[in-house]
Amino acid sequence: MSLKPAKEMEGVLLVDKPYGITSHDVVYRLRRKLKMKKIGHAGTLDPMATGLLIMLVGKATRISQYLISLDKVYEGEVTLGVTTNSQDAEGEVLTTMPVPALTEAQVREAMKGFLGDQYQTPPMFSAVKIDGVALYKLARKGEEVEREPRFIRVAAFELLTFASPKLAFRLACTKGTYVRTIAHDLGQKLGCGAHLSALRRTGSGKFNIAQCTTLDAIESLPLPEIEKKLLPVHEAAPSVALG
Repeated sequence: MSLKPAKEMEGVLLVDKPYGITSHDVVYRLRRKLKMKKIGHAGTLDPMATGLLIMLVGKATRISQYLISLDKVYEGEVTLGVTTNSQDAEGEVLTTMPVPALTEAQVREAMKGFLGDQYQTPPMFSAVKIDGVALYKLARKGEEVEREPRFIRVAAFELLTFASPKLAFRLACTKGTYVRTIAHDLGQKLGCGAHLSALRRTGSGKFNIAQCTTLDAIESLPLPEIEKKLLPVHEAAPSVALG
């Protein structure tokens, strides 16, 4: 298969990532569809997460660092009463506890405590590297090592619905925030444990999920139609010149 089209595309493509695949899987499928190698993304999503994935095509890969640093917005679901080793639904169950008779007001009050500037310790099941080794590789071997807390800011943490043991939320935060760690910590605060059971990224900087196209839809389009969906670099990152 040739990876060189007549004219290489360039720009930012907003993709609605489906459940169950990695961000790199999206890169691979777009490379295959667009017949070009120079494709990357600005900020990963775990396989269980869906939603806004900023894909960089051609020379637009050069603005990755600017788009990765954008603030993010998520909507998701927390399941109370069950903790897992990965802090999300992908992991092995560690504990199960009865969920107390919580009111919406009590849940909202607990959520308020997560607002503002803070330091967050990355979970062991993460891609953070220590001495060149990804933490998740150590975690799979049952090892736990000390992790450096990272500065994050939570601008909003709202309760959307609550039907025990599940609660739906909206979270606005800085890059590098582990939403599953917030879910886990909320469970500790409520005295019953919890894990992140669903997650969808709905915003990243000025971009939002309404601008996205599903991966399946992109794969079914002819190349000229995909090219029309590409946002020019000067629109996506106005202060950056590719030269």
